[in-house]
Amino acid sequence: MDSGDEQLRAAAGPPLDRRAELSEFLRSRRARLKPEEVGLPVFGRHRRVPGLRREELAQLAGVSVAYYTRLEQGNGRNVSAEVLDAIARALRLTDAEHAHLTHLAKPKSHKKKPAVRQQHVRPALRQLLDMMEGVPAYVVGRRAEILAWNRMAAALFGDWGELPQAERNWARLVFLRPEYRELFVDWEQKAIDIVCALRMDAGCHPDDPRLSALVGELSVKSERFRRLWATHDVREKNHGVKRLHHPLVGDLSLNFESFRLTDDAEQSLVTYHAEPDSSSAQSLRLLAGWGADATRAGRG
Repeated sequence: MDSGDEQLRAAAGPPLDRRAELSEFLRSRRARLKPEEVGLPVFGRHRRVPGLRREELAQLAGVSVAYYTRLEQGNGRNVSAEVLDAIARALRLTDAEHAHLTHLAKPKSHKKKPAVRQQHVRPALRQLLDMMEGVPAYVVGRRAEILAWNRMAAALFGDWGELPQAERNWARLVFLRPEYRELFVDWEQKAIDIVCALRMDAGCHPDDPRLSALVGELSVKSERFRRLWATHDVREKNHGVKRLHHPLVGDLSLNFESFRLTDDAEQSLVTYHAEPDSSSAQSLRLLAGWGADATRAGRG
């Protein structure tokens, strides 16, 4: 094991509690629904619980109250796909939330977990990044770790090569470094997107010790992260617009696209581009010239 792997093992923490995650996720989704939104009658003005009661949700899903209660308490075992589908429909879950519920409801594996290893980016993909000279682009992996980037990404977001490997992480950058709060005009939305992505990671890999360590660290160091994590929201955002305030070229409005790699579903290639003939396109061209000598592509 090399020094990088030793650092990863040292940073590991206890795994997340899958039963608690399932319980809290179901409670949070049930609490956001009102009876009238799902066609149920409302009797009286005051209800002791926010959202639907357990018996109301069980009725909508077509399962017994006792069965749903056990599931919400994290005691569900060998839950069928049909039952999960029914509960997802009753809770009006999105596709991402439905997938998250399915992952959380899987029975815990008793197989020995593989050792924590560094994530690696294929050489051909690194070459592709280098060839995208006018396009800020990077590869992000599990736990929001930034694995590789090109010169334009370094010019736009900062030279991540100057940071320790553990700090090349979108969650740590956004929640713990003030310059990123200034860089992202819509910082709150960026923060929400990151937490939603980490929640999805937690559903797929609840036994990941490095993820639990990251969540624990951010929960202690950032009150905003702690509050967002408690919402249990999950969402996959693969495209959109990001507004940035760059210290050199000022305000930019950039379209971003995220492409999940077919040979490694835990890695995504993320690119940014401006509308043609826009002021943001001109700013990117300026950055390309200024950053050619001052920044370097990232080798992860």
